[in-house]
Amino acid sequence: MKITILCVGKIKERFYTDAIAEYAKRLSKYCNFEIVEVADEKTPDKASAALEDQIKEKEAKRLLAKIREDAFVCTLEIAGKKLSSEKFADWLEKAAISGKSNIVFVIGGSLGLHKSVLTRSDMGLSFSDMTFPHQLMRVILSEQIYRAYRIINGEPYHK
Repeated sequence: MKITILCVGKIKERFYTDAIAEYAKRLSKYCNFEIVEVADEKTPDKASAALEDQIKEKEAKRLLAKIREDAFVCTLEIAGKKLSSEKFADWLEKAAISGKSNIVFVIGGSLGLHKSVLTRSDMGLSFSDMTFPHQLMRVILSEQIYRAYRIINGEPYHK
């Protein structure tokens, strides 16, 4: 199975990149895992709603250009479905069994995702009603994917 985290912007803090690199190394045992970044747009202070939408649309075009037609797209969004770690592992296992061999998790930029990306999404996933920095969300998602594979394989980790 190929799992991609597709996200807006680059990570600047080394502690985030180190954590993601560690989970990527661990995940190499279970799947083909990669993180793909697209450029973010600068948002001026006090940007209007129309300008924010234009910025999200530009980022969306970059995101959508990276998604293959056969990919199963899971967007991270506050209004998405909430799953426990065990339910997420069950979903990931069922996705693999049902032939979803290319899963793309999409994390938006600081303004979130444009409606065109949400329309392309096959599933919305929420980790919380809280908002997390998009850079930290990459670490959290990477860890949960790793945890899911440990659960699927009956390996100790999820307690």
